[in-house]
Amino acid sequence: MTDSFSNLSLAEPLARAVAEMGYESMTPIQAQAIPVVLTGKDVMGAAQTGTGKTAAFSLPLLQRLLKHENASTSPARHPVRALVLLPTRELADQVAQQVKLYAKYTNLRSAVVFGGMDMKPQTLELKRGVEVLVATPGRLLDHIEAKNAVLNQVEYVVLDEADRMLDIGFLPDLQRILSYLPKQRTTLLFSATFSPEIKRLAGSYLQDPVTIEVARPNETASTVEQHFYSVNDDDKRRALKQIVRQRGLSQAFVFVNSKLGCARLARTLEREGMKTTALHGDKSQDERLKALAAFKAGEVDLLVATDVAARGLDIKDVPAVFNFDVPFNAEDYVHRIGRTGRAGQSGLAVTFVSGSDARLIGDVEKLLKKKIELEAIEYEEDKPRGRINDGRRAWREAGELGDPRDVLDAQRDRPPAPARPQREYRAPAAPRDPFFDQPYEAPATDAPPAWESVAKPANRISANIKPKRRVAALFKAE
Repeated sequence: MTDSFSNLSLAEPLARAVAEMGYESMTPIQAQAIPVVLTGKDVMGAAQTGTGKTAAFSLPLLQRLLKHENASTSPARHPVRALVLLPTRELADQVAQQVKLYAKYTNLRSAVVFGGMDMKPQTLELKRGVEVLVATPGRLLDHIEAKNAVLNQVEYVVLDEADRMLDIGFLPDLQRILSYLPKQRTTLLFSATFSPEIKRLAGSYLQDPVTIEVARPNETASTVEQHFYSVNDDDKRRALKQIVRQRGLSQAFVFVNSKLGCARLARTLEREGMKTTALHGDKSQDERLKALAAFKAGEVDLLVATDVAARGLDIKDVPAVFNFDVPFNAEDYVHRIGRTGRAGQSGLAVTFVSGSDARLIGDVEKLLKKKIELEAIEYEEDKPRGRINDGRRAWREAGELGDPRDVLDAQRDRPPAPARPQREYRAPAAPRDPFFDQPYEAPATDAPPAWESVAKPANRISANIKPKRRVAALFKAE
């Protein structure tokens, strides 16, 4: 088995594209998977995230599809022959870009469809015909129901990050999509972790698969330096900024568990002077792509994200990952820290553990099968602003007083000023009316009050009431 791309029997267009991308040595998953996929067998591959799974399935698929290559403009000559399914929009877009780079010197067409974007441009691209279709399950079903995508000639189907697709509830969609595909096909399933659900899925849709495991399932990369700090919830931001400053980190992922917490943390860090952007499911697809582009371009230092960014995103040279919150799902810990230490590079993974995370950190211990030792973090002492300002003023005024350091020492040794006596607070008096301050005086005359001198009407019956008519009595009362 070879470990160099130059020794692979790739077609000249593919070999030229690989050479231009700077690929020389294959990763373990590539070295084991590419020869097997070239033979047309089903594969069930398990590898740590960031080890080059995209090239492991893309290059052999393109190699086998070259027999269908043609320069015709007719859509009928370019049916979908390879289908790649992924759980998130960002991952689908990333894989589609890689496939285009691999196939740039061929006549094979590729396209990507995912939600959050207008369907019309995607429909036009599908109508022109594509051989390799990269998609998320939900949007692909929309195109299937709209008759935009016909999958009756698919020869290869790839389920990448299959465990994540099951975690977010894509199993019914996967079953519907697979029912549209021909029975005779090659199925490739790749996942960073193997669970009983993944094995059941493989048993249902893979035929005598070749299992490839380049590392123990659920194992983290050995190139990642992992630390677990015991931190109160209120001190997490302070600890994050201190570690970034002490380590001199240029960029880092910061993972949180909720969309609301992600947005709040990003805004707070931005106000505190750190170049930050947020990435979570409530953002539009355009906002998410812009956030990723800014982070890749180095315009943003911290990418605060939910687990939507924990899977498969290939951003080179990210030196660190912070788990601001311990993940609810222990397997997400493996995926999160897989954003650093990629392709053999070293990386740092820091997890903040509060008192309420005992159960979650226990799940991570079970997954990693090792005891996690919590470390204490020592915070840098904050210098009081008053003394610093006094020292600076004294330093400026120390022209004829000698050594400024002596002045600073004198300022530090100065006894504290006596406390000022605090006056008792008294509410202001309400304005007084002098009439009520005068004593009572009886009237000078004995005349009756004015209200008694008014003549009372003799007849108190209202003028609107008619008097009763007098009627002769039939009986005389005794």
